[in-house]
This record gives sequence, structure tokens and C-alpha cells, in this order.
Amino acid sequence: MFLYYVDLAWRSIRKTPFLSLLMVLAISIGIGITITTLNVYKMMSFNPAGERSTQIHSVQLWSQGPDSWDEFDVNRTYQDVINLRSANLAQRQAAAFRTGMALQSDDESIAPVLQSIRVTDSDFFGIFSVPFLYGSAWEASVDTEPAYQVVIGEKLNRTFFKGENSVGRTVYLNRKPYQVVGVIKEWNPQPKYYDPTNGAFNDAEEIFVPFSLTPIEEFEVWGNTNGWKFEPMLTYNDRLISEKAWIQYWVELQGKEQIDAYSDYLAGYVEQQQALGRFTDPKQPRDKQRLVDIAAWLAQNNVVAEDNKVLVGLSVLFLSVCLVNILGLLLTKFLKRAPEVGVRRAIGASRAQIFAQYMVEVGSIGLLGGVLGLLWAVGALQILSARFDIADGLTRLDLSMWLITPMIAISTAVIAGLYPAWVVCRTKPSVYLKSQ
Repeated sequence: MFLYYVDLAWRSIRKTPFLSLLMVLAISIGIGITITTLNVYKMMSFNPAGERSTQIHSVQLWSQGPDSWDEFDVNRTYQDVINLRSANLAQRQAAAFRTGMALQSDDESIAPVLQSIRVTDSDFFGIFSVPFLYGSAWEASVDTEPAYQVVIGEKLNRTFFKGENSVGRTVYLNRKPYQVVGVIKEWNPQPKYYDPTNGAFNDAEEIFVPFSLTPIEEFEVWGNTNGWKFEPMLTYNDRLISEKAWIQYWVELQGKEQIDAYSDYLAGYVEQQQALGRFTDPKQPRDKQRLVDIAAWLAQNNVVAEDNKVLVGLSVLFLSVCLVNILGLLLTKFLKRAPEVGVRRAIGASRAQIFAQYMVEVGSIGLLGGVLGLLWAVGALQILSARFDIADGLTRLDLSMWLITPMIAISTAVIAGLYPAWVVCRTKPSVYLKSQ
């Protein structure tokens, strides 16, 4: 019976091509706009940490003085990072910031390239589940005893070493030799949750070097540096001993007991620093520290801006307007076929059968509108990417949208068709039999 209804629906669509096309276009435009905004929102609100989101924490300290900003800074000062690292209380811990250097190899045929680099500790790879293709991270001892070692990404490994196992080979960063100890697989979490401060949807770095080299190599900071008071930066050491915050500090903690224990340690650390003349804002020590998990971290960094939530709401309202227009078109289309319905009722068709037939028809129109809406959405995302230089991570249509879109389109069409189908099902056969 369903296939029979599908056949009737296709014949009906062919009988009124212009009206049917208007309905398909109305649905497709509403669906296209809705799916475009919904896809961007979904990509922005995705939490790449998954189940481990509550285990990974950003350590945040209220290190500023009074009459400065009224919120926790997402970054830490170098001196605080060194002090926290030396305590070694977390299961894993890692400092991290972004820099950049020129990369080249012994192969003179490959031109040097300027690369964004993540300066971090060996635990970074375990905390953020970075997959390795060859080798591994540098030894934990390198975090305290500097060594010129590097982990590179799979793409760079293909460029500089033709995809071979390059562990033990040498690359040059600003003309200084670094030994490759690991090659990571393709890894580009979106959003870039370990450091959204440099652009939540920028590509992940493909070069990682030990944080312990920072005071030796005096790496430039390719990221945010926040300071609450004037401090002259005449030398790199001035930066290291200053109250400037420019480093993210991460810890991995399992369960409430470890989290509470680490919070107690941070409160004690704040008291210790207050005794040294730092952390001068008149807050209680326990209020000057907090551990922020990944979900809260993404919210703190406004990865999903309020504007995007508003846009999703507006697109749904636009789809509702399209639904009202479709309702009017369906009502016109169905009432024109009232004589046909009257005859069918007279020869034995029930109201339920008539209603089911029209629901299949509006569902078919919705499906066609959904497919066309997907094409609108793909095109819109490509235009956004090309025209406004939006990150690729936001302009890729998520796989789930290919499944959700037809369901939304069919549901929208069915909702719009309920009233017109109900009206035409109430047709009295006798009226049209007399007219015939």
C-alpha cells in the first residue's frame, strides 16, 4: 500500500509542477539556512575530550593585584608554572604555549618553512591523547634536563622524510639541530580545545618541543600575553620573572579525591605566594584558585559565542515561516483535488486511507526539499569558507547532518500538511457526486 501511495504522490506532484516546485524550494531554503547555522553551532560546541573532559583541568590562579580585571586569567605566569611543575602532584601535568620557527632538514632541495610550534612537556601527549605513528614523546627527564628533541606531525614527516620512520633523524629549527623522537598521526581536534586562545578552529601545531628549553632558547610567544601592571620587558628574563601571564597549565586528575587534594594544594600555594608579596587582591586563598575542566574551559573561552545561539534560533524561526507558507500552498493544492477525494470516498476509500495518501505526498515533497536543502547548505558553507576566511573545521558539513536533514525536512513538511490533509479528508462525497 505504501508503494501505491508513493506512486499517487509522484503523479500528484507531476500534475501540479509549479506549485510542487514552490513547496520544494520553500522547504529547501528554510532547511538550507537552518542546517548551515546548526552545523556551525554543532562543530563549535563539540567537546573533543569526550569522556575524559572531567579529568583534564586548566589550573587557574587569581594572581593579579587589586583594581585589575575581575576574572580568572586562562594563562599562567612562568614563575607559577615552574613552581607548580616542581610539586609534581598531578597524575599528568603539562605547561604549554605557542611559538614559531623556521623548519628545514638536511635535504637542501626542500625549502625552509615557517611553522607554528607548541612548546610543552612530555605529559601533554598523554593528557590530550595524541596518537603516535612512530616513536613517542621525549623522556620525562627532558622536562627538567633540557634536550634538543622534537616531535613532528605526519604531514611534515611526508614532506621532509617521504613518510618514512624519521625517529633519530635531524630537523633544524632556526638553524639549530633537533633530534626527532616521535611522529604523530594526523591530529587536528576541532575545536582546538587545548589552546582556543589562538583561534579555537585553527589547525593544530605539527611541531612540539620541550618546555625546558624556554629560558635557553628564549622562544617568542605567538599568543596572548596578559599583564595587570606595567613591567618593562628589556630582556627575556624580565618576562620569566614578571607577572605577565602567557602559558597554559594543564593537569590530569582522576576522581573527586584527587581534585580536592590538588585544590587544597593550590590554596596553600596561594598563601605561600601571598607571604612573598604576590597575589595581593583581598580574596581568600581558596577563592584565588580553581580547576576548570574541558567543558567549562570551552565555555570560558567563548568557543560557542552567544551570537551563534541567536543565529540558530533565528534560522528555526525562518524555517517556521517557510512552514506556514507551505501550509498555505498545500491547502490550495489539496482543496483543488477535493472532487477527486469525494469520488474516492464514495467508492469505498476511508478517511484514514486518504489521510495516509496525503501524508506520503507531503513527506515526498519534504524529502525532495531536504535533499535540495543539503545542497544549499554545502554551497553556503563553501562560500563562507572562501569569502570570509572561516576555519575549515567550521565549514565541513558534519556527517550527522546528512542523516538529520532529511528527517527535519520530512517532519517539517508533515507538520505543515496535517491541517490541509485533515481538511480535505472531511470532504462530503455527496457534494461532489451531485456536481459530477
